Amino acid sequence: MSTVRTADFGTGSLSRAAALLHTVLTVEALLLATAAPGLAGLLLLGPDPDPANLPLAAVCLLPLGPAASAAVYALHHRSRDLTDLHPARAYRRGLRLNALPALKLWTPLLAWLTVIAFTLTHFSATGLPAWWAVLLGAIGVACLLWGAHALLLTSLFAFRARDTARLATYFLLRHGRATLAAASLLVLAGAMTALLTEALPALLAAPLLLSLLHAGRPVIAETQEDFTA
Repeated sequence: MSTVRTADFGTGSLSRAAALLHTVLTVEALLLATAAPGLAGLLLLGPDPDPANLPLAAVCLLPLGPAASAAVYALHHRSRDLTDLHPARAYRRGLRLNALPALKLWTPLLAWLTVIAFTLTHFSATGLPAWWAVLLGAIGVACLLWGAHALLLTSLFAFRARDTARLATYFLLRHGRATLAAASLLVLAGAMTALLTEALPALLAAPLLLSLLHAGRPVIAETQEDFTA
């Protein structure tokens, strides 16, 4: 009887829930620790930074790319067994494997988004018609959605940066539901920032990334089936 209890320990619903909570909290703490230097810089810029400081804010956000990639890796490889939890080890492995690949995609994405944000904040000085602002905003949203797919791909697969970029573009329309789910998470994060506090999306980064990982299962499955050996 004791053997059965031992075998069952860590596999029940309560144990799986506890394992998930432990993993999410651990990954969240490690993500914040990894991104802490940049987040501290953002705090120094203040809640309403001068638009001229947008490039500096982008530099502060650079550590967030590798941190998010390591978090996605750790959450994807999490154990459902309460007796076999190693989220910190998985996070460190994800950071070691994905830091450079993530930066290769995150850096140009941040640079482009910074250009868009700077243009929109100084739009009256450009002399462009109003529809250009709408177009730039739409391009910025599309870039963020592309970045969501690229984050999943670069976190879980060892593709070259240009191949990851192409696949992320392909999946934008190929898996509309996954893209729509990413858009919903983007809206949620934006609403939390606007209505509550800028820190809330960072404090809930791990649950948001777990939701993105869940929504991106079709993307992950097709990539495994059709684009890996």
